[in-house]
Amino acid sequence: MTRLLGVHPADDGGLPMAVRRAASAGAKALQVMTAKPTFYNEKVSLKPPAAAKVHAVLDEVGIARRHVLVHAAYVLNTASPEEEKAMRARAGLAKELERSTVLEAYGCCFHPGSAGDSDPTDAAVRVGVTLRHVLEAVPETAAGTRVLIENTAGAGRTMGRTAEEIALMLAQVPAALRHRTGYGLDTCHLFAAGHDIHSSREALTNVLSHFERTIGEPPAFFHLNDSQHPFGSNKDRHALVGEGALGAEPFRWLLGDARSAGVPLILETPSERESVVEDDPSADPADARMITLLQGFLAE
Repeated sequence: MTRLLGVHPADDGGLPMAVRRAASAGAKALQVMTAKPTFYNEKVSLKPPAAAKVHAVLDEVGIARRHVLVHAAYVLNTASPEEEKAMRARAGLAKELERSTVLEAYGCCFHPGSAGDSDPTDAAVRVGVTLRHVLEAVPETAAGTRVLIENTAGAGRTMGRTAEEIALMLAQVPAALRHRTGYGLDTCHLFAAGHDIHSSREALTNVLSHFERTIGEPPAFFHLNDSQHPFGSNKDRHALVGEGALGAEPFRWLLGDARSAGVPLILETPSERESVVEDDPSADPADARMITLLQGFLAE
């Protein structure tokens, strides 16, 4: 099956321009943000006419709507023991799912957040309860847009470092809603969190199988990022593929694994351009180079 290689392009000039930059890089998938990532955005809507403009460009460049992944705001802390923060995060995530649904995206992914000074088990349950409320608040449409947990690098008290934590979060979602959620894996986060995906193909396969077995399903997406910091550092700092501590081989192995077929495989690697002109549809040179590198792995 085809591997859906994608990028997270700059959105200067709006989402339609981000789509054009992804296509210029040779991507068949892309990740976007529907609102500013440093705000809760619980009152920000995406109107159908704005979504229609994105759809028109997607159709023009040949990228399917179901190959668009949305990343939720970084400030959402659904694991927080502080009720006000947790409630705002819940409202923000519900609004993100609403915007992603209007966009007819594949799904929206989010970082679970930090447990703070609370018990990690209680924090994982809070994340799952938030998922249930979000899914109940936003009706499902024919697009089948999902809300997806992203694994984390494990710094401090952040949640989602292990398969067991993610499984506990998802266990709070009623069976009737469970198909609308899931999880994805970031390679930098796995490596930084101490999951051995770098020593051999077998080691990477074992990690993926552990997540699949523990959670009960394979990942719904992957973020393809090398790491600026060493194994087990718990630091979330991305590097270009093959230019970090993780190295190129694990990406070759991952692309050869059946679980990477048919799901968005999104690069979140550093940009080469320091600034972007709003009406410039060209790809960031680093994005184009990374897509070519990964395509080369697939051609071997």
